[in-house]
Amino acid sequence: MNQEYDIDEKDCRLNDCLFFSSAKLARVLGKTADDAFSKTGLSPSHALLLYIVNQNGEIHQKEIGERLHLTPSTITRFVEKLEGKRLVSRKTNGKNVYICTTEKGLLLQSEIIIAWNDLHTVYEDILTEDETRQFIEISRKLLEKLEKQKD
Repeated sequence: MNQEYDIDEKDCRLNDCLFFSSAKLARVLGKTADDAFSKTGLSPSHALLLYIVNQNGEIHQKEIGERLHLTPSTITRFVEKLEGKRLVSRKTNGKNVYICTTEKGLLLQSEIIIAWNDLHTVYEDILTEDETRQFIEISRKLLEKLEKQKD
């Protein structure tokens, strides 16, 4: 069943599409973050998880997921990888799982902070402080509204 559509070329401008533009930006920012964090030997997500654990010393696995906005299974995979590198350890108390820092993990904290600052420098050279704040506020508003629509 072949159906013909009268499509005006102007109706499909990808660069004017919020979904396409934000996905493209996420890929480019992801690559930029990968480059910034490469010196830590960790992906940006793994490094940020370790950063959170190091800040707290011990933290409930569920809280990490909430902070990073990641599913429990993703957090479990990340923790397993960091455990394999001896950067964190797990402590179980009944049904509660806590992620604990290790000495080796703490030694990476300054490198993580440097990578984080390097990443920020990349876009601080492009956007003003006010533009960055506005972008974050608009993104937060959009995320909040879209997540409420899912519920």
